Amino acid sequence: MLRFAIGLIVGLLLVPLFVLGWLKMGHPPVAVADGQLPFERQIVNVPMHSRIESEMPKSVPLQPSAADFLAGAQIYREQCAACHGLQGRPSDFAAHMFPRAPQLWQPHHDGKVVGVSDDPPGETYWKVKNGLRLTGMPAYDKILSDQQIWQVSLLLANADKPLSPEVVAVVQGQTPGQAPKGAVPANR
Repeated sequence: MLRFAIGLIVGLLLVPLFVLGWLKMGHPPVAVADGQLPFERQIVNVPMHSRIESEMPKSVPLQPSAADFLAGAQIYREQCAACHGLQGRPSDFAAHMFPRAPQLWQPHHDGKVVGVSDDPPGETYWKVKNGLRLTGMPAYDKILSDQQIWQVSLLLANADKPLSPEVVAVVQGQTPGQAPKGAVPANR
């Protein structure tokens, strides 16, 4: 029994020392093009989802309006589009981030869900407000007001629904009322 206890103690000490040595002198994946660490997704996603679920607002303080959607679209274009793309134009460098920045105006494989439209608005609000470590997603709580964060969160929650032409123009990178890029003007 004493040998077993000694073996257990030595084993419990050696594993952290081995991991520390590998991290310090080995070649852990730190570049964007590197593969994931073993169990990285589980180690990061499980606590992240638990925390978001426990802290995200359960009710939305705004009733979505055309003005809120337009304001959310303008905020999205200014603050989010560089990483998350515009409608019909994915971000050029999102695929070169680790993890990849989700393209929030692209339909999922089933075609019914667009971006994060299947997430509760409170979840998107939490992510925008607090950011996500090790993803490149910044915290906007000191950059945007709570109302602005709700406006962009509500817009993204409704990305799979019909939006006004003005909102669509903004999330496509156009000025509202401008003809779509590549459109040929009608002859007069």
